Amino acid sequence: MISAAIRPVPDFPKPGILFRDITTLLLDPDATAAANSMLIARIRNLRPTHIAAIESRGFLFGATVASELRLPLCIIRKPGKLPSRTIRETYDLEYGSDSIELHEDALAPGNKVVIIDDLLATGGTAAAAGRLVAKCGAEVAGFAFVVELKDLGGREKLLSAPVISLVMY
Repeated sequence: MISAAIRPVPDFPKPGILFRDITTLLLDPDATAAANSMLIARIRNLRPTHIAAIESRGFLFGATVASELRLPLCIIRKPGKLPSRTIRETYDLEYGSDSIELHEDALAPGNKVVIIDDLLATGGTAAAAGRLVAKCGAEVAGFAFVVELKDLGGREKLLSAPVISLVMY
């Protein structure tokens, strides 16, 4: 049901790329509910104390999971978007680099965190999120994604913790 609700878009954002569009999943309440239920069940087994969601589509799933599991939700955003003191982690892109931030007081030593995003591609953003969690002294209990693009090798950057993917292409 989940895979069928994800629209393949050829040649986006550039020729030769087959984009996996989750907006069609979000338009299907049954498929969205199924994805959230699967994430909740699998994340519950990791016994986290916190959920961290990566901007912006990670928020869509992270908020539901955190609410259902009655866990605090930490948000990881692009630089300059969080109002209080932050810590930053930079990661490499195909051409250049980017950064993400987390409030410095969002996590503490002893916290066990599952990091959620919609898609695992090269793993750069998720790995940087894991480093942010570690900078707080917290433990990465796992990573969770709705979609994983296996050929891009992102999972190999996340070997420090279990990786949950609902759909793999």
